[in-house]
This record gives sequence, structure tokens and C-alpha cells, in this order.
Amino acid sequence: MLGVLEWEERPSDQVFGADVPGLTDEEVVSEMRKMTAFIKQEALEKAREIKVKADEEFAIEKGKIVRQESTNIDANFERKKKQLEIEKKIEASNQNNKSRLILLENREELLEKVFEEARAKLNDTTNNAGKYATLLQSLILQALYTLMEKDITLSGRKKDSKLLKKAADAAAKEFEATVGFAVQIDINEELAAGSAGGIIISGYSNRIVVNNTLDERLRLLEEKMLPEIRESLFGKNENRRFYS
Repeated sequence: MLGVLEWEERPSDQVFGADVPGLTDEEVVSEMRKMTAFIKQEALEKAREIKVKADEEFAIEKGKIVRQESTNIDANFERKKKQLEIEKKIEASNQNNKSRLILLENREELLEKVFEEARAKLNDTTNNAGKYATLLQSLILQALYTLMEKDITLSGRKKDSKLLKKAADAAAKEFEATVGFAVQIDINEELAAGSAGGIIISGYSNRIVVNNTLDERLRLLEEKMLPEIRESLFGKNENRRFYS
């Protein structure tokens, strides 16, 4: 036969009242308290297990997130580092190019000054009548040998007309003595007054022209001597491997 369980709640504690055959009220209360303590202990242990498992799962997930973020941070750092290195190289290259351009500009200015001084000295040659007459004769004779033509047109500056006539006659005589036939030289004054001097000779009905002006000779000399002048002024180019 089953007993009757009575429950009475007091302010200070909880007391079970039970009509259990063979057990007194105190024994019933003791058993109930043991059961309550056991259930509570089981609940605490279960709660601890849940907490430990949750902590483990949290630590694992946290570790994954930390590793992932650490990898992302490292990758981002490396990317920015490489980008910075590239930007530094570009900046250094730009600075080198600017410096090289400035150096080249300064060198070109210096070379231009050298050639300007050479042009200025041409006046010294033309102002000396004796030297200039000899030079004109040589320029005319060279052009005659180039053309090997009997009928020649010679152009010079108006202020050189007397020297041109004298130089042309002397060159024609030397040419005839060398090649064995005479040459007819028609002299005009069509060379520009701003020219440094010299002559232009044409033959074969003006189809062939020999420009022996001092301006043209200096220009040709500049082209020919430019590498040597550069080397004399600035030394050998370390970036150049082959020289003609």
C-alpha cells in the first residue's frame, strides 16, 4: 500500500511530510534531502561538463578566428610591404631619370657652348684675309675634284667677291694642271650675308651641289667629333659597351 506524501513549506526550510510505511517523518525528510543533494550534484556536474565543452569549443573557434585573422594581417602586411617597396623603386627610378635628364641637359648646354665658341672663332679666320684666301682656294679645289666638271657655278658672300675671284683663278689653274682640262667658273654673290663664309659650287646644270660653306663644314665636324668631344669633356660612358 502506498503512503501519502505531504508537503509543508516554512520560511526557514522545506519540510516534507510523508506517510510512508516503515519510515518515520525524520527518515523521509533525510531521504528527500539526500535525493535533492544528489540531483543538485548531478546538475552541477552536468553544468560543469557543458561549461568545459563550451569553453573548449570557444577556445577552438577563437583559435581558428585568431589564426585566420593573423594570416589575413600577415598577408595584408606583406602586400603593403611589397607595394611600398614597388613605390620606393618607382620613386628612386623617377629621381634617377630626373637626375639623368638634368645631367644630359647640362652636358648638351656645355657642348652647345663649345660649338658656339667654335662658330665665333670662324670670324677670326675670315677676318684674316691671307688665311681666308688660302682656305677659299682649298675649298674650291676640293669641290672641283668632287664634281670633275668643266662648267661650274660658284656662290659666295658679297663681301668676299675679291677674294673669291682670286681664289677661283688659282684653284682653276691648279685643277687644270692636275687633271688636264680647263674649267670655267661662273661666280655669283648669292651666299647669304649671315653665313660664316666659304663657298657653294654646283655643276651638271645645277644637278649636283657641293656645300663647302664654313657653316656646313663645322656642322659636319660637330657630327664627326661629337663622340670624341663628349669623351674628352665627360669621360667614357660606362653604359656604352661598343665603340665604333
